[in-house]
Amino acid sequence: MSRMCTTISTFLFWTVKKNEGRGNLMTVLGIDPGLASLGWGVISSRGGRTTHLAHGVLTTKAGQPQEARLLYLYSEVQKLIQEHKPEQASMENLYFVKNISSGLPVAEVRGVVLLAFAQAGLAIGQYNPTQIKLALVGVGQAEKRQVQEMVKLLLGLPGIPKPDHAADALAAAICHVNQGPPGGFAAIAKAR
Repeated sequence: MSRMCTTISTFLFWTVKKNEGRGNLMTVLGIDPGLASLGWGVISSRGGRTTHLAHGVLTTKAGQPQEARLLYLYSEVQKLIQEHKPEQASMENLYFVKNISSGLPVAEVRGVVLLAFAQAGLAIGQYNPTQIKLALVGVGQAEKRQVQEMVKLLLGLPGIPKPDHAADALAAAICHVNQGPPGGFAAIAKAR
């Protein structure tokens, strides 16, 4: 347990130091892609302080046609973007798929979400599960429960966000704040 506490305190110190000097408010929409359940979470960050704004899950029914489910998710992600007005977005990458029939629907969901992000002009970060675990816990092979506890701790929440897909989306957003988008934050400021 003391090693975990040391890792957490080192991580928190590193996070605050890394984000010092970034006085601008940044709002990030994180997505954990899935066809049956798509987790989402919105956070803001300013000067090393990260704040929880909202989270939830979008669900679709298995009996619906695939195209209807994808259209629904696309439309709902667009609504989330309009409501929360994030400048940036992050999403978990499709990592390793043992069963191609379960991986293809997730890849299709990632496609419609990326389209919604691109249409909104959001800077996008994509991270594999190991990167997210490393960014939050400091260990790439961390257990899911450890990541959820860090989400709770870093965002000052009274409990672990539920359902799990929402907690995963918040973790992707926190990872993005800590890692920064490809090309860095300066590249985004220059592009705007």
